[in-house]
Amino acid sequence: MSIAGGVDKAPLRGLRVGCDAIQIFTKSNRQWRARPLGDEEVEAFRSNLKSTGIRRVIAHDCYLLNLAAPVAAVWKRSVAAFRDELDRAERLGIPYLVTHPGSHLSAGEAEGIARVAEALNVLHAALPRHRVRVLLETTAGQGTSLGYRFEQLAAILDRVEASHRVGLCLDTCHLFAAGYDIRSPHGYHTTMRGLATCGGHARVKAIHLNDSRQGLGSRVDRHAHIGAGCLGSGAFRLFLNDPRFRTVPMILETPKGEDFVTADRRNLARLRRLLAGAGPKRTA
Repeated sequence: MSIAGGVDKAPLRGLRVGCDAIQIFTKSNRQWRARPLGDEEVEAFRSNLKSTGIRRVIAHDCYLLNLAAPVAAVWKRSVAAFRDELDRAERLGIPYLVTHPGSHLSAGEAEGIARVAEALNVLHAALPRHRVRVLLETTAGQGTSLGYRFEQLAAILDRVEASHRVGLCLDTCHLFAAGYDIRSPHGYHTTMRGLATCGGHARVKAIHLNDSRQGLGSRVDRHAHIGAGCLGSGAFRLFLNDPRFRTVPMILETPKGEDFVTADRRNLARLRRLLAGAGPKRTA
């Protein structure tokens, strides 16, 4: 949900769409700096969440950050900016902050993994009382991006001293583009077995449900509306009806146009039709 006009407006937009859960940026996703959150804005955000009945909210960090950056100046700037993101999420009472692991920029996978883990260790040491947890998002693997293989995520987690403070965010488009064929029950279960290398389903705290404009293993990150891409309904039905993810918030990051309300409602309706049987209400 957009935060235009203030983060407190996002729950109201979520209500218009019919969301049970939302994801927001806590600042502009295209700028390093941000104005401080005011007390009134924070209180209005919390009040609007309560009044709208939106039960779950997660945050996503700025796209400029690169915790895997090999250049020291860029890495330090990214760590400082990410600390600000953690502070903002903490102040708003948001439990999870999603981030892409970053790009090693030809320095090599091992070097990039070490830099990401070092960044998290530095931040955890600096913010011992923070409750917000970092969620490493699976990526499509475009360019020199890390996080498109479960083994890479496991390698980062192995180097994080307080790994209990780090979870995972799965993205269906990214998984598919990275080469995980989640369209069939066999491919889905094979993917879930691979997830065991980095902590398994218990470490997954958020899921992005997005169709993919590009094919299996394309390593291209291009989201599509549900049912308008290469995934088909099978992948979404499997995620939505997996009992291991029953309490995990599932978020749309589908393309936004001027009439985002109609598009988001249509995507949510398509997903909710794939839910099978009775049980606790899905947060989506």
